[in-house]
Amino acid sequence: MSHSTKKNHYPACSVRVRRAASEPGLKLHLNCYIIVTGILLTVLLSGCSGSPGKADFQPEKSAAYFDYFTYTGNDDFYNEHPLERENQFYNPILPGWYSDPSICRNGDDYFLVTSTFSYFPGVPIFHSTDLVNWKQIGHVLDRPSQLPLDGQRIGEGIFAPAISYNPHNQTYYMITTNIRRGNFFVKTKDPFGAWSDPIWLPEVGGIDPSIFFNDDGKAYIVNNDAPDGPPLYEGHRAIRVQEFDWKEEKALEPANMIVNGGVNIEEKPIWIEGPHIYKINGMYYLMDAEGGSGPEHSEVIFRGDHPLGPYIPWDKNPILTQRHLDPYRPNPIGWAGHADLVQTKEGDWWAVFLACRPIDNAFENLGRETFIMPVRWSEDGFPYMTQGDDLIPMILERESVQRADNVTFGNFSIGDDFSDEELGMEWLTLRSPGTYRYSLTSQSGYLMLNCTEEKATGRGTPALISRRLQHHKFECATKMIFDPVMEEEDAAGLLLLKDERHQYFMAAGRQEEGLEISLLKIASSGVEKLASQAIDPAGNSIELKIVSHGKTFDFYYAVKKNRWELLAAGIDAHYLSTDNSYGFTGTTVGLYAVKKPAELPPRQGRRTGQ
Repeated sequence: MSHSTKKNHYPACSVRVRRAASEPGLKLHLNCYIIVTGILLTVLLSGCSGSPGKADFQPEKSAAYFDYFTYTGNDDFYNEHPLERENQFYNPILPGWYSDPSICRNGDDYFLVTSTFSYFPGVPIFHSTDLVNWKQIGHVLDRPSQLPLDGQRIGEGIFAPAISYNPHNQTYYMITTNIRRGNFFVKTKDPFGAWSDPIWLPEVGGIDPSIFFNDDGKAYIVNNDAPDGPPLYEGHRAIRVQEFDWKEEKALEPANMIVNGGVNIEEKPIWIEGPHIYKINGMYYLMDAEGGSGPEHSEVIFRGDHPLGPYIPWDKNPILTQRHLDPYRPNPIGWAGHADLVQTKEGDWWAVFLACRPIDNAFENLGRETFIMPVRWSEDGFPYMTQGDDLIPMILERESVQRADNVTFGNFSIGDDFSDEELGMEWLTLRSPGTYRYSLTSQSGYLMLNCTEEKATGRGTPALISRRLQHHKFECATKMIFDPVMEEEDAAGLLLLKDERHQYFMAAGRQEEGLEISLLKIASSGVEKLASQAIDPAGNSIELKIVSHGKTFDFYYAVKKNRWELLAAGIDAHYLSTDNSYGFTGTTVGLYAVKKPAELPPRQGRRTGQ
């Protein structure tokens, strides 16, 4: 069952209707619009669940059947700052965990990819013709042969994909790091279709490789790696470059060090990474991220006369950062860096990069998101995005571009009634396709998950279908039909997942007196039951809902249609943030089925570094 062949298909009963206000005069009506849209979405999906083929069936034991899933974003900024002109759009262009963006252009077509670490399928690919309106067209790595992730932690797996186009053979390349396996690339003539199996590059060390195709027919791989000699301090890394024979599909040694540590080694810069080379007006520019992937993140630029160097840093670096600004300013954007440049068909330059939108400088539950900005040029010919106290804008304009109705940014509502035979592209599993864990055909109109021993605290593939959180304030809901087995401690419901050690699980299970709905906090120290309630659902049908207020979550259930009961309120959202955990992903929310959810997960080590 392929995840990538489904081209943005939305089932007949799903809804993708509400975007942040985009016309003048709607601001006063926006909150009412949100409420009405939520009601309509629930009604439509409830109507789907009552259609023929979705009622009066006998559920299998140890299997949970999910009737629908809805998600509605409600962030304050979009509500308070409606777009007033058709050429305006919001930053981030890909909200939620879409980190390490890379972009390329061929003619009228732009393609953008981001990291996925240990989620499957890997490396979502988006297409645009104007840099404003983006549409996901699939995943680059959508087959197990491309994506060996067994045994890797959620924060491992695929790091920093880089996409480029080789005009000499009319082929697209995506090069990346599988952190436990090494560096590799895949290629295709048609980015809307399938990509090749991996071509591994044992000659390329380190992480974050990218390919530069020069106009003379030669190509080069540039990447993060260890410096010459022993590291001088923690986080001391280097940038290396070597020629790439794209005809023979191998890197040519040696890999020469062209940046040692960063712009100024005396300041002990850390984690120089994410490099890209560009040829602009006859000069070669080397752009890198510097400062680590946290609050000190930045982007820096070098220039030279040859792809192999030497490269001289600009005296006004960094060219992008927000690290020196007040972290408690209104609507802060932080951690900015890991950028990639693209020249438009009109001739101007833009940059995509990652950044995050923390609440109170701590609640970065959404992870690192994909932003975009126009590039400016200094009098001495260096590109930059910010200088001094420049802020990353949350509203931008692009001349002569009209914003579409189905954009990827702002507040929106989506829904899935599971009437298709394939999962939509927004859904993710862990480490493998997991098709042996779920079915969309065993009962028409339902997603069935089998309760299994494999847990989201381990390193296998649990019965978990999840999607990114894309808003600080949101509401998501599902309806589940579940007849659990008490002796096997079956449980199923909604899972909020940051990593193996930071999770909230709103679960239904069977107790001696009947069914129970509970909220479990899963941590490195074990599993804590935060709340529970005995329930008596008709036909084993339960509705579940999570409402996020940004800093806290509320959890609801209903055993009668739309008669919501509060299970727990004010649950700490900071617990799932990167500030309180480990890893490079954002939080996901998913449909989950498991056996013995209260077992203490085995302790796992932490990787230090990036």
